[in-house]
Amino acid sequence: MLSTSKLFLKKFNRNEIIIVIFTAILTTIASEIKVVPFEEEAFRFGLGSVTFFLLILIWTPVSYLRTGLVTGITVVCFRVLEESMLDGVQVVISLKNHFPAFFFYFIFTMVLDLVKIEKYKTSPLILGAWATLLEVIGNVSEHVLRHGLLHQDLLSFRDFMLISGVALFRSYFVVGLYSAITVSEQKKQVQEMLGVGSELYAETLYLQKSLNHLEQITASTHDLYRQLKKRELHELSIQALHITQEIHEVKKDSQRILSGLTKITKENKEAPLFLSDVMNFVITANEKYSELLKKKISFHLSMSIDFETDQQIPLLAVLNNLTANAVEAIVGTGDITVTIFEESKFTCFVMNDTGKGILKEDESIIFEPGYTTKYNEQGVAATGIGLSHVKEIIQQLNGTIQLETTPMGTVFRIHIPTENIRKRVE
Repeated sequence: MLSTSKLFLKKFNRNEIIIVIFTAILTTIASEIKVVPFEEEAFRFGLGSVTFFLLILIWTPVSYLRTGLVTGITVVCFRVLEESMLDGVQVVISLKNHFPAFFFYFIFTMVLDLVKIEKYKTSPLILGAWATLLEVIGNVSEHVLRHGLLHQDLLSFRDFMLISGVALFRSYFVVGLYSAITVSEQKKQVQEMLGVGSELYAETLYLQKSLNHLEQITASTHDLYRQLKKRELHELSIQALHITQEIHEVKKDSQRILSGLTKITKENKEAPLFLSDVMNFVITANEKYSELLKKKISFHLSMSIDFETDQQIPLLAVLNNLTANAVEAIVGTGDITVTIFEESKFTCFVMNDTGKGILKEDESIIFEPGYTTKYNEQGVAATGIGLSHVKEIIQQLNGTIQLETTPMGTVFRIHIPTENIRKRVE
């Protein structure tokens, strides 16, 4: 156990070192893209502080101060080396000119650590205000040090306002960029969560159906036990009772699993999304699926209605399954069109594809349990959610689904009462 902990700490420290070095190098390179606002000064407005702050927000360091120290030293060493090799400036003079830049990163991260900046990451306005203040403090500190070491003039009010204005712009630029990155990541996580949730939701339908079947079998075997006992067939009645007890145990285990799955899918439904968000998730997932199958499929979405829904899991299970079926039905190249509109208190989903369609003799049975046209190379039937469960989900929402086969492909028409999928306003 102790050796495992040491291995974890060693790996953790190695990862931290890599992040700190990467931050320092990238900041140093970015700082060379610069503007020098004050004549005859080494002070500059560069992209170094912008890059440094953004990287710190993305990869929160174990120690802000250590990251600032390493970055400050790297920046100064690079500038000294550059000046001494390219311009022939003495190392001592160059070090004296650029040492205040180290002080900027040191002060910036020291105050960053003191205010516990990570707790403001979810509040962009406050985060931007703190970042502005930190950069102003860092820049003013750097100027004061330059005054002490190089006897340069102190900042005038105009200079101070310039520094403050630039700090304000750069800070909120970084915060905006960081927010855009985190929103994108959160959207990806929500998409993954909903994908898993819809699959689990479908599995709960299978499990619920199995539980109903087990309930019937339990009742039948227990009835058999009573009849055998009544006829005084002792050994057979004991065997029947044993079978009944075993089935009952399987049923209890299944109930526990169903309870856990139901809890997970219920939690995933607690964060409502708009209907357009659900459709975007469906289309994005199936665009990737079509690429995986090496098919060139164009997706077309038309929506004349949009609203917030708290039924995203069942809707995703239905729409994703129908769209995936359409992708599989298309040979090579084709189109999938989804039209969503409202008609007489119903939300209508019309999905048509240019696939090979469904045989006329199969139209009456495609919604029957066990029906599938998909088999693997070994002849084993597919185990997807299935059209029977699609219909079952829609019926749970008090909706209907209809199939129409045309020379151009297949059309599914779904009608669901809008009030059953629209989030109610409390």
